Amino acid sequence: METPTETKAPILEVAWRKFAQYDDTAVRRTASFTRLRRSILIFGVLATLLSILTTIYPAEFPRLGSFILKILLVASPIIASVLAAIGNEYYSTGDWLVARAGAEEILRDMYLYRTILKGNPKRREWLERRLARVQRAVFRGMNGELVMETFKGNVPPKPRFFPEEPGNDSGFSDLSGEEYFKYRLENELHWHEKKIIGKQRERFRLQVSIYLMGALGAIIAAIATFGDTYSNLAIWVALTASLTGALSVWQTLKNLEQVVRNYSKVIIELGIISDHWKNLTADERLQSEVNRMVQGTENILWSRNVEYIKSMQEAMRDASLDKEAELINNVVAEQREADARFKQSLTDSIVNKTSEELDKVTADLSDRFEEILGTLAEEASSDVVQAELASMREAIQEFSEQIAQKFGLSSRLDSIREEYKDVDVGSATPRGVLNDLLSRYPKTEEVKG
Repeated sequence: METPTETKAPILEVAWRKFAQYDDTAVRRTASFTRLRRSILIFGVLATLLSILTTIYPAEFPRLGSFILKILLVASPIIASVLAAIGNEYYSTGDWLVARAGAEEILRDMYLYRTILKGNPKRREWLERRLARVQRAVFRGMNGELVMETFKGNVPPKPRFFPEEPGNDSGFSDLSGEEYFKYRLENELHWHEKKIIGKQRERFRLQVSIYLMGALGAIIAAIATFGDTYSNLAIWVALTASLTGALSVWQTLKNLEQVVRNYSKVIIELGIISDHWKNLTADERLQSEVNRMVQGTENILWSRNVEYIKSMQEAMRDASLDKEAELINNVVAEQREADARFKQSLTDSIVNKTSEELDKVTADLSDRFEEILGTLAEEASSDVVQAELASMREAIQEFSEQIAQKFGLSSRLDSIREEYKDVDVGSATPRGVLNDLLSRYPKTEEVKG
């Protein structure tokens, strides 16, 4: 209990307000989503009922009544489809589950701050970093759209906490082992024990209702086969089938079976920790035992939160709003398709026109190219061109021979130079050597001038 001299740590004030904001958002968004889904199911069943009433409406009754029934019959599925489309747009991400995860993680960190980390000079910086991490995670989980109202009430927030009443956790003071056991462990254990009874009763009622609707439909169908007098009753089987389907969807959405199992696991694990703490004597309740109790409790509660979010996400996928929103989605899709078809028609017109022009240009160029090739072929086969080509071949051959001769002459001169590099040619050179040198010198066909 808070004392008059107790000082509220600013970081805990920030953490509690952030928790309260996320918790309040999760509660309100969950309630809003539940109301939306309930309304969709009600309008779906109502559409079936109105269809039956329109079919069996007596001819002698006022025509205005028949007209009103038909108007309502048309409006019901449209309203249901509109609500489903809204749900797809604004609730498909499950942002309330993200807010719930953020709130529970902050609450866990605050209890760790007030128990295991009490007396640690760095715990303020630790909690500040944890808060920053949680806020960024929530931001990412909501696809970058953090639309939440600021919490303006007192913290810790009601109705989950009652800090003003005697014997309750103030939310700001450090906790001993006994205080944590009372304010956190026992409180959560009793909450889950009470909650699981309500969830089990709700699950039982839903299952019984589904079985009763199925049995009622079978009974009506059987009675309708007794004769023409009861044949009109067969149409009411559609209503029982619609109610059975709606209840089944609601059961899937509530995911009560998984919730009961999850809560059962929490109860057994928290009960084991509670029994161990109660079994300890006063001398045995050291800080190490306190830390063990706190760590175990927070891990179990966080695991429950993770399992709850996971199971609810799976339930949302199983109970998708896509089918309910089929009417509106089809209208919107048709509008988009019509727009796409118009744009495609414009594109096709431009492409077709361009293709036609390209085909014409290509044909003209092909004809022109063939014409040029024909002209070249005719000119190449003429006597004048053939004579010129023959002269060009002879000139190229003569040029090639001269080049080869020059390359051969150069090679022989290099050989002679290498062989007589040590001979000094002059007036004192023996005649035999000079004659030999001259005889080795290559001859060319060039005219001496």
